[in-house]
Amino acid sequence: MKFVVIGGTGLIGSKVVERLRRRGHEVVAAAPSTGINAVTGHGLDAALTGTDVVVDVANSPSFEDQAVLAFFENAGRHLVAAEQRAGVKHHVALSVVGTGRPAFAASGYIRAKAAQEALIRAAGIPYTIVQATQFFEFLGAIAGPGEPGQPLRMSSGLMQPIAAEDVAAAVADCALGAPVHGTVEIGGPQQAPMAQWVQRFLAATGDSRTVVADPQEPYFGAVLEADTLLPGEGAMLGRQDFDTWFARWVRDRRGAAA
Repeated sequence: MKFVVIGGTGLIGSKVVERLRRRGHEVVAAAPSTGINAVTGHGLDAALTGTDVVVDVANSPSFEDQAVLAFFENAGRHLVAAEQRAGVKHHVALSVVGTGRPAFAASGYIRAKAAQEALIRAAGIPYTIVQATQFFEFLGAIAGPGEPGQPLRMSSGLMQPIAAEDVAAAVADCALGAPVHGTVEIGGPQQAPMAQWVQRFLAATGDSRTVVADPQEPYFGAVLEADTLLPGEGAMLGRQDFDTWFARWVRDRRGAAA
């Protein structure tokens, strides 16, 4: 089978590409750096010729409300048109757990992901939308920069983070399977308040800052309910807990620096 992975050079995409190639499939890692740009449509028709499955794991470089909406809408429209011309049999997209929940109405990023999902559902191409919880790899970005001794305020909403490797495994499995014509949810094996996850990451990395849990502190512009970020019953669960993920993350960083 031939697969085209949109965002195929990124954190998740590169891992999906590797997994599919190990299974013996032809895989195109599509990204602007490889001459294929879904946002502009450049290179899509040539890349999708003879393609069975398109996997879209690309993310916007900007989270500003209008920019992120334009990214997902433009990419979505170009992909739908190119897939229809090429006769693609299955479209798999990575999205976010909680899309469509009322608490996220204030989040421009989540509204953009909802628009992407709506385009996929309306396209008439068999599809699977994989909604994931937040990644362990993003805990540092959630914490953001700060001065030692300055406390961080973080939402007390529950979060069930998952390792990027487990996300890639789930996306690859869905791409190899039949379209579900709906949504699959994936999450990590444990849940705790966001503030607690960030504090745990800071402590593990030697960052002395403290985190204050605040139920009114927004996340991506939205004030979270307790369960806004949690997957529902029957969600697929990743294998790696925080300790397993962190040990691997440290090894990978040391290897990259060597």
